[in-house]
Amino acid sequence: MKASYVAVCATLVVVLLLAEQTQVTEAVTCSPAQLSPCVSAITSSSQPSQLCCSRIKEQKPCLCGYFRNPNLKKFIETPNARKVANTCGTPFPKC
Repeated sequence: MKASYVAVCATLVVVLLLAEQTQVTEAVTCSPAQLSPCVSAITSSSQPSQLCCSRIKEQKPCLCGYFRNPNLKKFIETPNARKVANTCGTPFPKC
């Protein structure tokens, strides 16, 4: 049961990430889909990959916008998501 719940949540996160896109200045394209390499680390407490960490750093200017999106906030504002960001050296901003 727990494994299927995690699989459903991971699938939902990926779908939401792919569906949402926003633009920010300074040549950063805000796209939650860019964080898809982090899904497994967020949903299973595994270590984030180098790709995940680089994507979090690239998307840092966009994180406050993601927090304002209720569809994304519930996945981004989790203890595992914070742990992944901290492990990558990119603590969550104060929005």
